[in-house]
Amino acid sequence: MKIHESAENYLETILILSHSKSFVRSIDIVNELDFTKPSVSVAMKKLRESGYILMDADGYITLTPSGRSIAEKIYERHTLLADWLTQLGVDKETAVEDACRIEHVISAESFEAIKRHVGMTNKP
Repeated sequence: MKIHESAENYLETILILSHSKSFVRSIDIVNELDFTKPSVSVAMKKLRESGYILMDADGYITLTPSGRSIAEKIYERHTLLADWLTQLGVDKETAVEDACRIEHVISAESFEAIKRHVGMTNKP
């Protein structure tokens, strides 16, 4: 099932925040993405209803296995593409912004080819 780019971004953000925080709440997402509280609240409701996140009574958000799978896929794409573009001489800020756009539209086949290429070119 294809999910929207915005949903992928939210899931990726939850994953990234969970690396540095013991728990993630909607306000953390608001602060990280600089979105409004109502926008994040609506998105969290949709992600919860779609089975991508769980939210407990205290508002702590955790990724479900399907949500984590999507988040990890997007995060892997983001980090590899941003690093690769930076290695090619692209300014870090531009590389991160471009990777953020590319990560959502690149096919699995093309991404795997880039992974193979980067793996080969990074070896001594």
